[in-house]
Amino acid sequence: MISGNSIVALSSGRLPAGVAVIRISGPQSRFVVETIAGPKDKNRVAAYRQFRAPDGSVLDSGLVVFFAGPNSFTGEDVAEFHVHGGRAVVAKMLEVIAGFDGVRHAEPGEFTRRAFLNGKVDLVETEALADLVNAETEAQRRFAVQNAEGVQSQLYLAWRRRLIHARAMIEAEIDFADEDDVPGSVAETVWSDVRAMIGEIERHVQGFRAAEIIRDGFEVVILGAPNAGKSSLFNALVRRDAAIVTEEPGTTRDLLEVVLDLEGMRIRVTDTAGLRDTPGRIEAIGIERARSKAGTADLLLMLEDMVEPVPIGAIPPDVPALRIGTKADLLRDESLVARYDAVISTKDGTGLAELLAEIGRRAAAQVGQAGDILPSRLRHVELLNETKRFLLAAAAEDGRGQELRAEELRLAADRLGRIVGAVDVEDMLDVIFAQFCIGK
Repeated sequence: MISGNSIVALSSGRLPAGVAVIRISGPQSRFVVETIAGPKDKNRVAAYRQFRAPDGSVLDSGLVVFFAGPNSFTGEDVAEFHVHGGRAVVAKMLEVIAGFDGVRHAEPGEFTRRAFLNGKVDLVETEALADLVNAETEAQRRFAVQNAEGVQSQLYLAWRRRLIHARAMIEAEIDFADEDDVPGSVAETVWSDVRAMIGEIERHVQGFRAAEIIRDGFEVVILGAPNAGKSSLFNALVRRDAAIVTEEPGTTRDLLEVVLDLEGMRIRVTDTAGLRDTPGRIEAIGIERARSKAGTADLLLMLEDMVEPVPIGAIPPDVPALRIGTKADLLRDESLVARYDAVISTKDGTGLAELLAEIGRRAAAQVGQAGDILPSRLRHVELLNETKRFLLAAAAEDGRGQELRAEELRLAADRLGRIVGAVDVEDMLDVIFAQFCIGK
């Protein structure tokens, strides 16, 4: 698909900067380059030029690169101007380029949308590019790069090809059962493969929680009685005074959250209100929020003052927890240490490095092997579950004819196609591309 107009946008980071990259895509790209920077004799080779407006005034000087379609990111003619990263320079360049006939400012994600429509990337790779742009940790970067290279798409397309082949064999057996070149009784082989695929999809969907942890973070919630040292630990982990610490019970009344990068993993740590039986009205709201947050955590840090321990009541039984003794610097009875999974002091740093290491180990264990292919979006999981439902219906030996079972295979293949965009997904495109920044 070749668009009738061209789009332009700043495609680099926040200004001011040392260098800014302005990208243009569409049929007017070559004309814009030759007007502003002069004739471009070599494709895909950067050249240093002086940039001039159509009236001859100097705009800036820098590098220009031209990528002739279809061998470009969008599949159209694409050009990049590498200019000085001042706000005034970039604003003037964009003003001049957008002033050409047939050139307009790009919408969010429009470059990637054109790449998709021109077959340069599929929907899964498109979503991976968004993840790559937004990646904050090494684990997120690795996960996004793997999917952007197409490993996830290859898995879904391979399943789809198997279903298309299975359906073709079933329909061939129905229509040409008497022909010599149609293998006899193919149904047993086909349905055996369908049942195997059901198991493969189930195992793949189970990996979605690991993908959520990579993208959204491993959720750590700190619980404990008032003055157990929750906010002190919270501040020690983030290495700044993010939470108010006093000797007055009930100082923390709401949830405080920070994000850590721990060995390349995104870790979300939440400080909560102290848990006790007779709180004030406002404090009671904070306690209720603390207990609710604990129920959704990946790991609870159950803090207890070893000098003056106070029980906090029941905690969610199905959430992994570490029982942590605090104020180790004040402890006189060393035999109490055996009660806890870890012992810490935020005063002298005792046990903090070991606690961070244990949190990182548990987060890594939840994610599993770095090379695993995981579903990266809830959209994928929903379509995969629909695929499995149709496959279960197709594989069921309930007396239905082969024609109806073949139709279930078609519907299953259709759902897999929707994941990668191989079938009609127009209703999803606006939602998917809206998450991109302008210029990508």
